[in-house]
Amino acid sequence: MKRLSIIAVAIIAISLVACNQASAGGTFGSQAKLDNLEKEFNTLKEEFEVIKYALDKRGISLEAARAEMEADNKVWDIPDEDSPVFGNTKNPKLTIVEFTEFQCPYCSRIAPTMQELNKKYPDQIKFVYKHFPLSFHANAKAAAAASIAAHKQGKFWEFRYALAPHSRELSDSTYLAVAKEIGLDVEKFKKDMVLDSAMDARIDKDFQLGVKVGVQGTPNFYINGKRQDRFSPDLVEKLLKEAK
Repeated sequence: MKRLSIIAVAIIAISLVACNQASAGGTFGSQAKLDNLEKEFNTLKEEFEVIKYALDKRGISLEAARAEMEADNKVWDIPDEDSPVFGNTKNPKLTIVEFTEFQCPYCSRIAPTMQELNKKYPDQIKFVYKHFPLSFHANAKAAAAASIAAHKQGKFWEFRYALAPHSRELSDSTYLAVAKEIGLDVEKFKKDMVLDSAMDARIDKDFQLGVKVGVQGTPNFYINGKRQDRFSPDLVEKLLKEAK
């Protein structure tokens, strides 16, 4: 009914314009404008029907699509808190928050891209890492704990990029090998990487924040608080040029 009412209102509006023109003894010019208005309305109506068809085929109502659009356009205040941060923390042109994990193959593939962005724009972008281990990835939470242990020694980013290629072989032995590779204090690392209740709560805090802001799978990116479904270096370049 709401969809039909939109069309009905538009028809009434055109009718009122026509009546007003007629009562005023409309001229040829005004009639041409009315004809053009009616043509535009018919085009709009056709486009609306196409949109309605596409939404119905996807099983999505107009109301659900509106809610989805509002969520996509919402700007969230995502606190850094104790998350790993890299780059310009004072006055960045862009802040990129990444909700991700270590067992996800897509996260593994995009890690080199993020590393390149780290290297290319350390003075213009602030990068923030948030843990979002998916429940069906059995090793994701332990890997997150290992990365937090590396963070405690000031080498989160080195650990993150060194571990990324090993998404299919996550285990304690892998974490220890990476820790040695990047020069961590291995004995301290072993103690700090234990997935106890405190560590679990630390990881879950990021996860719940992700749920709150509408994270949909991994990796999910937010640039200046706005979720980006199609994150890419080209998008970053574009937003940097547009930033004041």
